Order: sequence, then structure tokens, then C-alpha cells
Amino acid sequence: MRIHNKQNKLESRRKLRKESTPQEIILWSRLRDKQLGHKFRRQHSIGNYIADFYCPQCKLVIELDGHQHKEETRKEYDIERTRYFNALNIAVVRFWNNEVNKNLEGVVLKIQECLR
Repeated sequence: MRIHNKQNKLESRRKLRKESTPQEIILWSRLRDKQLGHKFRRQHSIGNYIADFYCPQCKLVIELDGHQHKEETRKEYDIERTRYFNALNIAVVRFWNNEVNKNLEGVVLKIQECLR
């Protein structure tokens, strides 16, 4: 059974790519074209979820969180989603948008650590 980039998520993935946040655009500029030695995909669906960034080689999901992720219902959704990815042996690393804005190099260093 196919779980990656299912057809029913195609339009949602396209919409999310077209409406990327400024932080997603900034981070993507550092992840694209194997700049960190690994291929990343953006807005990659896994099951019923769409990850902001995914490295298939290392089975790593990178999520960028804005203020809406502080809401209790969103926290529960994020926990459920992380459990789903972890059950597939996919690691998840999360960053706040503010981290990308103020400490992009630190974010990139943390991602490099996760890729090892």
C-alpha cells in the first residue's frame, strides 16, 4: 500500500508549495539541491499528513511551526502526527519560525546533526 505522495494529497501539496511561508522559503533555500549532502523534498505527504520537508535517505521530517502550533488542539495533532512518523521509523525535528528568522545557521547545524 502506497503511503508516500498519495494522489489524493497532490492538490494540497501543490497549494502548500505555492503558499510557502517566508520561513519555509528561507529554509528551503538551504536544503534544496543537496546542499547538505542529502536530497530533501518539500511538502511531501506521508500517509494522511504532509511534512514541510522530508529527506527519504535519512528518513527525517523537518517541521516549521508558527504561533498556531501553541494552541492545545494543534499540539495534540502534532503529537499524533509525530507518533505516526516515528512508527514508520521516520525521525521528526521541529523548529519555530522564529528560530529560522533569528538563528538560521543554528537550525542548519541541528539539521546536519540529525542527518548523521
